[in-house]
Amino acid sequence: MQRNRRPGRSSVRRPRLVLAAGLVAGLLALSGCGASDSASDASSGDGKKAIGAPERGAADAAAGRPEQGTDGSASQRKKSDALPAGTHVVRTASLSVEVRNVPGAAAAARSAAEGSGGLVADEKTERVDGTHDMSHLVLRVPQGEYEAVLKRLAGTGKLLSRTSSAKDVTDEVVDVESRIANQRASVARVRRLMDRAQQLSDVVTLEGELSSRQASLESLLAQQASLKDRTTLATITLELTEPETAAKDGDDDGPGFRDALGGGWHAFVTALLWLAMAVGAAAPFLAAAAVLLLLWRPVRRRLPGRRTPRTPRPGGSSPAPPAS
Repeated sequence: MQRNRRPGRSSVRRPRLVLAAGLVAGLLALSGCGASDSASDASSGDGKKAIGAPERGAADAAAGRPEQGTDGSASQRKKSDALPAGTHVVRTASLSVEVRNVPGAAAAARSAAEGSGGLVADEKTERVDGTHDMSHLVLRVPQGEYEAVLKRLAGTGKLLSRTSSAKDVTDEVVDVESRIANQRASVARVRRLMDRAQQLSDVVTLEGELSSRQASLESLLAQQASLKDRTTLATITLELTEPETAAKDGDDDGPGFRDALGGGWHAFVTALLWLAMAVGAAAPFLAAAAVLLLLWRPVRRRLPGRRTPRTPRPGGSSPAPPAS
């Protein structure tokens, strides 16, 4: 009889070794694939960065912006100022600046607004007390140039006051857009009903309903346009004033010799002027009186009945009266 031989330890270990070798080979294959994929991703990412870096650098240089690699603070500042996508903000600001020349500062403000892609919504310049000018401007500038224009305007002179505000109207914008979509769908439904209407009364009723819904839709569209304008362009109200004329030194002291001399001279000149005016006013009357006097003298001599005076004799005695 043949005895059944028990498997030895070598025969038992062989399948285990084969299985372990297979697992190790599979793990090595998976790790190799992962490493190759990561290496390819890294190389492709580096290639993209290398390709995109010159383009971004050229774009930044053309736009006058610092490169990200050379000025990290500027890039971080831009990232912090950037708003999340889909956010709508209404920005307003008011500035009061004292300048030496109001017309020149107003021209600079107009140039700053128009140069940033904005416009001058309102402008009013007037002269106060006949001594200095004052100008009121309302500027509309793009949201991206809002801070830059504010800094430029504040640097034109002495900043007296500054106020700014930002209002988030994202919910209002989303609500208006939703209502517009619903209103458009409602108008479309009414038009489809009008196409199917058979009776004249139904057509008349649907036309009235369509007119009402279209009016509501137009109102919503106008509200949307207003929100878009306010969120696209920021509003800056600028007040420009000139400094009042400073008082001269010595004005607070009492009047001196020069002041008295000036006042006396002014009074003397005023008196001469009044005298000349009086003489000029009386000159016609004096001329008329002189002419009358010249005419009266010859007429007086020729008047009849005028006796000539007797001339006395040399002896001093007068002739005796005739005897009676």
